[in-house]
Amino acid sequence: MDFKGKNVLITGASRGIGKATAIAFAQKGAKVGINYRNNDEAAQQVLSELPGDGHQIFKRNIAQKSETEALINDFIQEFGRLDVLVNNAGISIFHELDQVDFDHWTNAWEKTFETNLFAAANLSYWGAKAMMKSGGGHIVNVSSRGSFRGEPTKPAYGASKAALNAMSQSLAKKLAPHKIYVGVVAPGFTETEMAKETLTPAERENLLRESPFKRMAQPEEVAHAILFLASEGAAYTSGTIIDVNGASYLRS
Repeated sequence: MDFKGKNVLITGASRGIGKATAIAFAQKGAKVGINYRNNDEAAQQVLSELPGDGHQIFKRNIAQKSETEALINDFIQEFGRLDVLVNNAGISIFHELDQVDFDHWTNAWEKTFETNLFAAANLSYWGAKAMMKSGGGHIVNVSSRGSFRGEPTKPAYGASKAALNAMSQSLAKKLAPHKIYVGVVAPGFTETEMAKETLTPAERENLLRESPFKRMAQPEEVAHAILFLASEGAAYTSGTIIDVNGASYLRS
């Protein structure tokens, strides 16, 4: 997995899986664009940790559709060409049907889909248009184990990721003639800053029991799968969804 001479854009790259993916691509020789929404300090910290030269940060709120075109344009202006797009940014809002009012319910659905699905769809549109002009590329979308097993406390999250899977496979078929390859990584719970901030000790213990490894995934393990799908040798796996969940949810 050699990415020397490749230009990579990663959304939600100021922490967690996005940060680990940015570092992994940079270690393999890529020039990396770090997209983030509002945490300037965290984004600058990631930028400082990337090996190599030529990396940039791009502050854009991709939940706004006009910002998706602007982000791709900013990236192309800076780097000249987009080789790999990683749609990693995502949000998760608790909205248990028997506990919330209708306004909370509808807001959770709208906000979740704006970031988890619509932003990825719009970036894929603009990113694919750019890749068509330059001869091809890779799009990797970060989904979730929750897209398969259900998310009773945050159904919009599970539904948005299931839709992301379906969209990715549709695009894999449509974009193949253009030498644009689309893949999906579906992590289980991952040891990120968000998990550390939101999980109670009891919730954490329950999650650890779900995997025979008795631990969560490390962000670097998810990044490894993302890099594989973005690699030249993975072209014929286009349309694939790779599970990274420590055998906590198995499907066939």
